[in-house]
Amino acid sequence: MVISPACLAVAISGSRTRKDSPFRMIDILVYLFENYQDLSAHPKPDALARKLSDIGFEDEDISLALVWLNGLKNTQSAEWTCSPLAQRVYTAEEQYRLGAECLSFVIFLETAGVISPQLRELVIEHAMMLDDDPVPLDKFKVIVLMVLWSREQDLEPLIVEELLYEADHDLMH
Repeated sequence: MVISPACLAVAISGSRTRKDSPFRMIDILVYLFENYQDLSAHPKPDALARKLSDIGFEDEDISLALVWLNGLKNTQSAEWTCSPLAQRVYTAEEQYRLGAECLSFVIFLETAGVISPQLRELVIEHAMMLDDDPVPLDKFKVIVLMVLWSREQDLEPLIVEELLYEADHDLMH
């Protein structure tokens, strides 16, 4: 099943009414990463949804997380090359929604060779689907982690620590 970014954005924006929920989509994604290091190792969607529900996650949040993750897994990376001297120009909406912190973090990751320009675009696309204005850096880091995880990128322990554990700590407090 391939879900268009527009449909996914509508589904995620519906989560705005879930402010009272003790768990959010991001918490579920972090849980999945921590418990299923290999993305293909998790149970089938129905079994996984039951397991997440048994743990205490809300059904609506589970659905959003699984739809979002499935959409990410099925998103095709653009096949293109660019000059190492090329610079990405961000739209006004991207600048507003992602803010200086997230955009600086993207530049850092790209400069450090952690993400390619193609992965950068996936990160930005999926971060823009969140309903936060602006997207907090801790949530943005989880999006980066999910993109890398879904693409089965080699994840250095220091990168995982930077992306997950600092973000996980910030999300829980």
